[in-house]
Amino acid sequence: MVALVQRVAEASVEVNGQITGAIGRGLLILLGVHRDDTEAEADWLARKCAHLRIFPDEEGKMNRSLKDVGGQALVVSQFTLYGDVSRGHRPSFTESAAPEKAECLYQYFVQRLAQELGQTVPTGVFGAMMRVHLVNDGPVTLWVERKAISCHED
Repeated sequence: MVALVQRVAEASVEVNGQITGAIGRGLLILLGVHRDDTEAEADWLARKCAHLRIFPDEEGKMNRSLKDVGGQALVVSQFTLYGDVSRGHRPSFTESAAPEKAECLYQYFVQRLAQELGQTVPTGVFGAMMRVHLVNDGPVTLWVERKAISCHED
């Protein structure tokens, strides 16, 4: 499971002209689910995102977490994070989880993150065409990944 985490001053996601989720200061998390992922990867990633120390302290050093600053999180599903462009020019998405599995683990991740933060976590709409608006703060962008033990042979 992978999260592309961006520290934002504000962010929102829109589906068919309607805002489905919006936050002020916090983290925009674009979430990709791998075909081998389980709840264990979602648990680890939710804890990691809630406690990443990427907000500035009084001295301007990245030393505070989302929980420390009372920030919010917005989670948007993005299967394209597992797109493989190593061959040819068209991405292959064979590493992405099937939609049914991905949606289940996406919802589970959102629930676990909400528990970690003690607040509701707004989201996009799984599988929908979305427009994501953000004001990146820093910019600070991190790739956070937890790989499951693969049971597929190469």
